[in-house]
Amino acid sequence: MRPLSIGCAVLCAALAVSVPATAHSPLLVAARSRPSAPAAPPPSPATPPVVLQAPGAPAAPSIAAASWILVDTLSGQTLGAANADERRDPASLTKLMTAYVAFAALRSKAITPSQMVSVSQRAWKAEGSRMFIEPRKAVSVDELLHGVIIQSGNDASIAIAELVGGTEAAFVDKMNEEAKRLGMTGTHFANADGLPDPQHYSTASDLAKLSVALIRDFPEYYPLYSQKEFRYNNITQSNRNRLLWTDPYVDGLKTGHTEAAGYCLVASAKRGDRRLVSVLLGAASDSARAAESQKLLNWGFQSFDTVSLYQSGKTVTTLRVWKGAKRDVNAGFVADRYLTLPKGKADKLALTLESKDPLVAPVLKGQAVGTVKVSLEGKPMAEFPLIALEEVPLASLFGRAVDTVKLWFQSKSMSASGKDSE
Repeated sequence: MRPLSIGCAVLCAALAVSVPATAHSPLLVAARSRPSAPAAPPPSPATPPVVLQAPGAPAAPSIAAASWILVDTLSGQTLGAANADERRDPASLTKLMTAYVAFAALRSKAITPSQMVSVSQRAWKAEGSRMFIEPRKAVSVDELLHGVIIQSGNDASIAIAELVGGTEAAFVDKMNEEAKRLGMTGTHFANADGLPDPQHYSTASDLAKLSVALIRDFPEYYPLYSQKEFRYNNITQSNRNRLLWTDPYVDGLKTGHTEAAGYCLVASAKRGDRRLVSVLLGAASDSARAAESQKLLNWGFQSFDTVSLYQSGKTVTTLRVWKGAKRDVNAGFVADRYLTLPKGKADKLALTLESKDPLVAPVLKGQAVGTVKVSLEGKPMAEFPLIALEEVPLASLFGRAVDTVKLWFQSKSMSASGKDSE
């Protein structure tokens, strides 16, 4: 790999972005909202970015909960965590995955919002929190989703599971398949409603992954999580997420409680273009889970900034290609990339590009051709794979022969230079 320093002015020009008046460095631009999610969740890059904890990150506040985590959705970085990989009873936070699978069925047209659903005896007799559906009265898919998300109805969860999966057991298999696909390695579901079961568990870290995926993949349904109440069967029930009333920036997501789980809350707040997701498990009371989650969100917004480094599909640099039909290839990135930094540290960032040398044709579009390394105050912080934005096929036989000779002389020259320096 050949290291190249990327100057601020050069990178900014390559990105074709403007610098906000408040920024301290021409490398950085204000973080922008992401576009609407595609029809299916986007695949992960072949080489995922590596992001380390920022040096000088402020200490997290003391949080009264068994485990917790705070994530910035733009950068994907964890800002703070405690016991985040500890397996715990997720209680009704389970319904985040119940809804995720149902949303996927809606998008694929396997079910429709207006579709009427017959209520089974099993769903009707569900224990715990209920929507109060009845076997003698069909209910729409749209109403069931309101019941799952706003009223936390166990009966609604079972009814949705039976509709989408045929049986709740088959639906749970779909839940576990999605958990595996999303990288929820510490999670196993045994039901769709979250009632305690020895084989039903998750972690704060996994529930954060699920919450971020739900917001990213199904923006058309996410507004349901901000609805404060829902009336069904002449019964009005309020959303149990207290932060919806006390913080105007909070717009989701879900509460949970069992004796084994304690009081749990996944909260999401958006201020400007930044969105944070907090997961708090095992608080002592309803009021405590709200207060401690609010403390986490405030700390994240007040102590950190999220900045945009580069945009998807924009040329960052051109690299020399040997034995190719073209002499150079445009290189950039396959996704927008952001970094979350302690406040006041943005102007301390430095970027270095390490390119593959020699880069020999054929070069495929999307092929990794280098790495951009980001350091903060001289300490490594992140690495992002640099991707070829176009294809470079092989040159003619004559062109390949010429470059073979040039490479041989270059290699000999570098070898001689190395000997001279010893």
